[in-house]
Amino acid sequence: MPDTSTNKLGEFLRAHRARVAPADVGLSGGGDRRVAGLRREEVAVLAGVSIDYYTRLEQGRERNPSAQVLDAIGRALKLNADACGYLFRLAGLNPNPTSGSARDLVHPALLQLLDSFPSAAAYVLSPAFDVLATNTIAAALLSPFDGMTNMVRVLFQHPQARAVFVEWPTLVEQTVHALRLNAGYYPDDPEIRALVNEFLRTSPRFRDLWQDQTVTGLTRMFKVFVHPAVGRVELTYQTFDVRDAPGQQLLVGTPEPGSRSADAIAYLGSVHANT
Repeated sequence: MPDTSTNKLGEFLRAHRARVAPADVGLSGGGDRRVAGLRREEVAVLAGVSIDYYTRLEQGRERNPSAQVLDAIGRALKLNADACGYLFRLAGLNPNPTSGSARDLVHPALLQLLDSFPSAAAYVLSPAFDVLATNTIAAALLSPFDGMTNMVRVLFQHPQARAVFVEWPTLVEQTVHALRLNAGYYPDDPEIRALVNEFLRTSPRFRDLWQDQTVTGLTRMFKVFVHPAVGRVELTYQTFDVRDAPGQQLLVGTPEPGSRSADAIAYLGSVHANT
């Protein structure tokens, strides 16, 4: 049957309210409860809004909630990131992703996935482009920058960056434009803000790229490395969002099968694994 409801937001709120037990949010479950889950007034108190306002929202009589109100209701109903995004879209707003300390923690399952790419360079970036985790091959490729783990700093400050990255001008453009995209997603992120402010002061090239207002994500990229141990390595990178850690991205770079780059990657992986 087609969904012809005119109050999809209210239906969504009622369904999720029914799934939250009072004990889940520190409330007593006693008393006369005619419905499962939380009462409307309990959600209102937890979200810091009036009971009348929440009731009108659920009944479809209030159709313009603010992002702050939706954030608060999402927390009260213990919604995950996907459900919060869906809540925003039902209200006609774009999701308001937030970042926190958890965004710097790489899940053990993702760490295990990195090691499942035996012939590719795979690593995880934070929203501020800190390298959070690498597999053996990625660690070997990035070894010339040992001691520097933020890719913006590597590109603009490390003395070997222009020698290792053959297409340095293109790569810095992609990186700065992607950092601007992340700054839009996470406007309150202190690490992104500090990084941008620092480079606006210290790097004319960064400042020019930042001020041109171009916004693009890291999608498919072609990178050419000149590694001190194996020479030229050509890789095609694909970027994947990490769904359970908003802001994290998994990058996987693969060489052309049977190419000299594939041999170089295999050699780097074997040497680095034994060091």
